[in-house]
Amino acid sequence: MIFLLALRNIARNRKNSAIVALLIAVIVFIFFTGNSIIQRSNLSLHEAFIKSLTGDVMIQKKADVSMNLFGANTPVIDEFFVIPVFPAYEAVMDIVRAESGIAEITSQVSGKAYLDVYGVRSPALLCGVDSRTYFSMFPGIFLNEGRTLRAGEYGAMITLDRAQKIEKETGIYPRIGDPLLFTSGGNLGFKIREVPLTGIFNYQNPGLFMNEIVIIDPQTVRVLNSIQVASLQEISHDNPRQTASLFSFDIDDIFNMETSISLPADEEDFSVDFLMGWLAESPAGNDANQAGGDWNFIIINLNDNVSSNAFIKSLNKKIDLYGVTAVDWRTAVGSSAILLLLIQVLFNAGMFLVCVTGVITVINILLISVFRRTREIGTLRAIGSSDFYISSLILQENIILSAVSGAAGILAGLVFIRWINATAFNIPNELVASLLGGSLLRLDFIPHTAFLSFILAIILGVIVSIYPVHVTLRIEPVEAVRQG
Repeated sequence: MIFLLALRNIARNRKNSAIVALLIAVIVFIFFTGNSIIQRSNLSLHEAFIKSLTGDVMIQKKADVSMNLFGANTPVIDEFFVIPVFPAYEAVMDIVRAESGIAEITSQVSGKAYLDVYGVRSPALLCGVDSRTYFSMFPGIFLNEGRTLRAGEYGAMITLDRAQKIEKETGIYPRIGDPLLFTSGGNLGFKIREVPLTGIFNYQNPGLFMNEIVIIDPQTVRVLNSIQVASLQEISHDNPRQTASLFSFDIDDIFNMETSISLPADEEDFSVDFLMGWLAESPAGNDANQAGGDWNFIIINLNDNVSSNAFIKSLNKKIDLYGVTAVDWRTAVGSSAILLLLIQVLFNAGMFLVCVTGVITVINILLISVFRRTREIGTLRAIGSSDFYISSLILQENIILSAVSGAAGILAGLVFIRWINATAFNIPNELVASLLGGSLLRLDFIPHTAFLSFILAIILGVIVSIYPVHVTLRIEPVEAVRQG
């Protein structure tokens, strides 16, 4: 009975009802479409990084600042930040392997250096990987030319984007087997390493910085990062002269201004040609160092039915004593994923202000409607209608109106999404394209977002009813008599 009466009252107050419905529909439309775009970006980044770089969970050494795969998440100190070496690697790996719900595990040592190819010098983010497990773990890495790194091999792989830029600047497309020269600098001096190009690859969905990544053997990254490797099994202990020669010509010592170079008697004719020849020698060791504990991160992929948040919370309780912590993919990515989260927060903060403005406007309209219905409400109270009955009537009117408006706003959002997809809009900005998962703008219908949008409409209907209901209940029957 109340429901039918509420529908009749909505129909009788068509003008005011239409204004209220339009305001709520516009709010729902903006909320739905805006969050659909943000959620599409979030899903694109999530898929791109988990399948190509970060996995679901990353374990790192505890630090005073938040840390990603290539440095600090705080831009101010990132330039001076040194990624710490992973402590108690084997002990933590034993704990991780014993956990249920894990699909794959790999390790990585990261660094930054300058890459010189055919005279073209550009910054590079180094992923020193365990080749035995890395490439099978990340299906988002596609090989274009050459082959992937092998276990125990010295070499590097560059992205297709970097190879094309090198060709554009030099006229020469990088060839498999060509030397790649890496240089880095620090408190201990400059480090130089030369390794062959083994492959050219591209990512399924390159993120903001992924084209700068070079996949390389971990031992080269350790040298460039001045990480001391505990194992020296690659040096023959049966040949003391070989051991002395290796230490005498360590590239770290050559560029360390505080250390003098001691050449063997038969190597007094030291020259640039000798140095470049020594750098070009890259014997594949027995992989003892690559399996050791000189890593920065352990990367984990979980089974599809496992919650990463629950897994991280459970794992951190077990590994906390080792001075390490597990983080999610967003922290592992760093600024780009955190930027998207910030955009979402700012957008919804703006939506809150829009909602406040809309609520104030709708309340004023409803109050005008209440004053116009004074005789009707006073008559209901005169014939004995309870406060509950009258408040229920007003509340149901507004909720029905809000529900219809919410559905209309979502429907308008769906039409907008279909129109955007049909126009095949090309995104000219590289930053925006990477956030949205490609240069072609495409939006998806996300049921979760539609549900939240509808709930928002209902909540608005309840909120805007509170004060008008309060005013309605103060109307006395004598008012209806005075107005005839």
